[in-house]
Amino acid sequence: MELHNLSPNPGAKHRVKRLGAGESSGRGKTAGKGNKGQKARSGSGTRVGFEGGQMPLHRRLPKRGFNNYDFRDKFIVVNVGDLDNRFEAGATIDEKALREVGLVNGPCDRIKLLGDGEVEKSFTVTFDKVSATAREKIEKAGGSIVDPASESKASAPEA
Repeated sequence: MELHNLSPNPGAKHRVKRLGAGESSGRGKTAGKGNKGQKARSGSGTRVGFEGGQMPLHRRLPKRGFNNYDFRDKFIVVNVGDLDNRFEAGATIDEKALREVGLVNGPCDRIKLLGDGEVEKSFTVTFDKVSATAREKIEKAGGSIVDPASESKASAPEA
């Protein structure tokens, strides 16, 4: 059996019923949309959750509590195995370096390093969060982890 020999089981695929192909086609004239009305028009239909003018369910139910969804921090996760493949030994790795090699794309608030994979090279790593296994693997390979909060305090001028 090879890819060019594969085919679906007999009866598994059906011919698509063509719409508006004349009266004797079985789907002619109104093409199964009935006579007139909002749902017969092109580009028609109601929005998701519309209940015909009745107060919709999402507005009938009481709202309680606090929802932090809009204000949460968006984390991007990077694994130590990815660092080992893309960086040279002794490299200093921060958000800018990750963007240059394509490990981080798009907007994010924070970056977290996780311990999936193996590390043979030593790195100096600056991340917002580092898991315990990632910290252990980086330090075992001879690398170090710099806390960005302490780094920004050190670079800030005294008032």
